[in-house]
Amino acid sequence: MTDEARVPIRSDLDILTARQRGRAMAAEVGFSSSNLTLIATAISELARNIVLYARRGRIVVKGIERNGGRGIMVVARDDGPGIPNVAQALQSGFSTSGGLGLGLPGVRRLTDEFDIVSAVGRGTIVTVKKWLR
Repeated sequence: MTDEARVPIRSDLDILTARQRGRAMAAEVGFSSSNLTLIATAISELARNIVLYARRGRIVVKGIERNGGRGIMVVARDDGPGIPNVAQALQSGFSTSGGLGLGLPGVRRLTDEFDIVSAVGRGTIVTVKKWLR
């Protein structure tokens, strides 16, 4: 299995590349087609947030293991403006872009583990994990 995929995110084309690379890695891990779709959707949302709010960043996808279980980890990192109110940003329906507000709350619902660290003026790191069942 490939150790990890790193995709710089600067444009909509990069969102597609990250989605495809993540989906391919998740397939190598052994996820079902329905889970591949969930993982690809989560990656798309994270990458879209980078383009929309930070303009540039990166997505790293890697296969992981814990206690004999296998999964995939996605880390979305940017040096953008940061999120002033993370709790508010995680509420379903909240959007600063005029969108539907499905971004971060949707990603949290699609994955098994979700962690976000953000500092205003310093950027945001979102780490998510999905485990094979």
